Amino acid sequence: MNLEIKDLRFSYGSHEVLSGYSLSAGCGELVYVLGPNGVGKSTLFRCVMGHLKPSSGSVLIEGKPVNSFSPQELAKIVAYIPQSCTPSFNYSVRQIAAMGRTMHISMFASPSERDYQITDRELEKLGIGHLADCGICEISGGERQLVIIARALVQEAKILIMDEPTSSLDYGNQIRVQSLMRSLAHEGKLVLMSSHNPQYAMQFADKVSAMYNGRSIACGSPSDIIDSSLLMEL
Repeated sequence: MNLEIKDLRFSYGSHEVLSGYSLSAGCGELVYVLGPNGVGKSTLFRCVMGHLKPSSGSVLIEGKPVNSFSPQELAKIVAYIPQSCTPSFNYSVRQIAAMGRTMHISMFASPSERDYQITDRELEKLGIGHLADCGICEISGGERQLVIIARALVQEAKILIMDEPTSSLDYGNQIRVQSLMRSLAHEGKLVLMSSHNPQYAMQFADKVSAMYNGRSIACGSPSDIIDSSLLMEL
């Protein structure tokens, strides 16, 4: 499954945030969009998900415009992990994570035993299986972020889009999540992750898109493009 972003442009009023961003990526790749805060990484991901409408350019999944998919169709293909989550209700960790199964369940049905088995498996992978019965409002912000990652994983989508997903995690859990994402990519998923940490990009990425002023100023394997001059520019 391929994701192609072509010459994407987006503005908030007169302020242009994306100024011709392009990227091509496919399943089996862990791709980092690397850049400092404020260069448009979150806006890019919102455009890719169809949450924002670009002024020009296109986002294609398997050659099909992203806005041509219904929400349910898109949810079976793409899972999105935001930077943070503020819960409104104190559902249990297992219930929150199991919400990722929604598109696999018919209307008015409840999650099946298999849905909960998939949920518990992903919670264990992320090291939070012991929190399954805890209320989401009763755990730390970092643990909450791991639950949101688990919710995305139980969708079993082919494409994972992650907006700086480890920024609120401690070092050990940062490494745990980065390693898991690399494994998932090498098992056949496409993982697109934003980051301002070049060390993680060097360590885990298959491809890096260096983003600045709303466009990709370099794209390729981390060993080929990340050097002192690029980091100075970023």
